[in-house]
Amino acid sequence: MKRRVFLLGSAALVAGGGYVWFRQSSVDAAALSGRPRLKMPALLDTTKSGRFGLSTNTGQTDFGGGRTGTTAGYNQSYLGPVLKLRSGSVQASVENRLKMPVSSHWHGILVPGEVDGGPHQAIEPGGQWQPELPIDQPPCTAWYHTHIHGATATGVYAGLAGGIVVSDGRDQARGLPSTYGVDDLFLILQDKRFSADGRMVYSGDMMSRMHGFTGDTMLVNGQVGSVTAVPKSIVRLRLLNASNARIFRLALHDGRPMHLIATDGGYLPAPAAIEELRLSPGERAEVLVDFSTAETAMLVSKPDPNAGMGGMMGRMQNLISRLGSDFEVVAFATDERLEGKISAIPDQLGGAIPDLRKLQVAKQRHFSLDMGMGGGMMGGGMMGGEMAINGKAFAERTINLRANLGTVEKWTVSASMLAHPFHIHGVAFEVLSENGNPPRPENRGWKDTVLVNQELELLVRFNRPAPDTAPFMYHCHILEHEDAGMMGQFVVG
Repeated sequence: MKRRVFLLGSAALVAGGGYVWFRQSSVDAAALSGRPRLKMPALLDTTKSGRFGLSTNTGQTDFGGGRTGTTAGYNQSYLGPVLKLRSGSVQASVENRLKMPVSSHWHGILVPGEVDGGPHQAIEPGGQWQPELPIDQPPCTAWYHTHIHGATATGVYAGLAGGIVVSDGRDQARGLPSTYGVDDLFLILQDKRFSADGRMVYSGDMMSRMHGFTGDTMLVNGQVGSVTAVPKSIVRLRLLNASNARIFRLALHDGRPMHLIATDGGYLPAPAAIEELRLSPGERAEVLVDFSTAETAMLVSKPDPNAGMGGMMGRMQNLISRLGSDFEVVAFATDERLEGKISAIPDQLGGAIPDLRKLQVAKQRHFSLDMGMGGGMMGGGMMGGEMAINGKAFAERTINLRANLGTVEKWTVSASMLAHPFHIHGVAFEVLSENGNPPRPENRGWKDTVLVNQELELLVRFNRPAPDTAPFMYHCHILEHEDAGMMGQFVVG
């Protein structure tokens, strides 16, 4: 921990900040009028040039409300630009200006293992990585982040993450909002902790290691307490959970529906009206919201299902008296000066529901997400030791499985004690069932990350190669669990 702490300014957990617990009065226009306006991440559009450059930096970031501290980011002091990509060859360049190794994993981008940006593609201090990314997949919302084993949690927490939009240029024909920063909004959701003097702080104590580190202050696009200006029209929200461990259960405060149009891997066939959207670390979803009928709205979250008595021993970071309360995620206020072009929810989107059941299953595998190895036993788990999958912690030189290119496998993934977001690099998969039931709406469509709460069945498609020297990863996306060993690797050939 000590060699990485410079990114964060402190490794001690200090009380400060605190969630804004939802109150109906907080949505009044007068209550929101004094808040700063939410800024969108800068857009780096590569659709014409077919190339982009990123560099990792440290800097001082003002999160608002007197919170300023040392952070890291791509091309800026915290987080990175949103990359807009199109199908075809895209030339990337990533320069590391930090004093520690980093990588740039293209989470949700289906590329070969040699350019996936996982732990095997570390960029040393002062180094540069120039992969060519063959983009060949449907339009979707994805992201990128550092993925150095043992340092992913601290690196992402410090700010080494950014968004990706894969576009085919046909959203207007689909009847979808498509003006970035006006009616097409990229919202990066994170929770943080701050010291009394405003520094962002991180703790690697046993509780954080076992449950994953959760904060007490809500950030959207690296900002605290901001209001998002929206036109009085249909608006698209691209939602990315870039938190280390927190699971959001998102809903609009007044009960109006969100219309789910896309999950991790792209569009659904048609919008689906939902009242609640569960989003675990690493997952993305796109929803349409109608802002034509009210001046203000609030996106809130119910408590993390891993928190409190519902999670192992409870999360001591949460206030017991607040466990039943909703908290603010982001506020919205309409702005007459903004032009919204879409006035109705489209009937069809042209996306596809995966149908891998018609294909022959080459192999069936089972994966158990295990809470620790060694140490004292308590409540059926192992305290104070490593995390593991199928009883084995991650080992860099061990290939855990081999799959054949062009095949489909059935994976059964189980977890106990906590719900774990499970991510597989380099593949798209179909969720067959959740605990024997049909998948939730947010688990339909092509997925690469899914929350495992007891047991899931997946059909996994292997369409991208990965050699022994650059294998793909599968792991829990609670970043502290990943760093502690709840990760395996596989090759495809």
